[in-house]
Amino acid sequence: MPVFNGVLLPAPSLANSLKSGASVLGRLGLLSATFAVLLAGAPAAFAHEFKVGSLEIDHPWSRATPPGAKVAGGYLTIKNSGGEADRLVSIASDVSQKAEVHEMSVKDGVMTMRKLDTGLDIPANGKAELAPGGYHLMFIGLNRQPKQGEKFAATLTFEKAGPVTVEFNVEAVGGAAPKAHGDHAN
Repeated sequence: MPVFNGVLLPAPSLANSLKSGASVLGRLGLLSATFAVLLAGAPAAFAHEFKVGSLEIDHPWSRATPPGAKVAGGYLTIKNSGGEADRLVSIASDVSQKAEVHEMSVKDGVMTMRKLDTGLDIPANGKAELAPGGYHLMFIGLNRQPKQGEKFAATLTFEKAGPVTVEFNVEAVGGAAPKAHGDHAN
């Protein structure tokens, strides 16, 4: 095996490369370019977004449930980049026996929650936010307890765009909403 500056090198080609400064710089440049290309694709690999038609479903999440809980909430943002409104009409998941779209509101100091029988409108060139304290999904009759750090799948069906399967990240019990992609506010 070759030796370069007192270091045993594993391959003759590496030793030859190290003896030639230009060759080392060329290899480092190639290596840097390769990493740059890989890192450029990294945000897409870590993104938690799903698309169907002109709709983008952003960051579906839920909270872990305590033992014995029969329901769990689901939260996400639906962005519509199209010129025509759509409607979320149904949800299905193996995590529960049924799932529904709900609205929570407070009127005269009284909090109410009700199922949206006709679904949830997603306006043209607009969005619908499903978050704690407002519109949200209810997974009813849990088949298993969602645990922090896990994911579960659900199929959202839209009136025009059709069905799309998304994954809900499970956050801590009582945890705050995760920051959305590109949301760097404190």
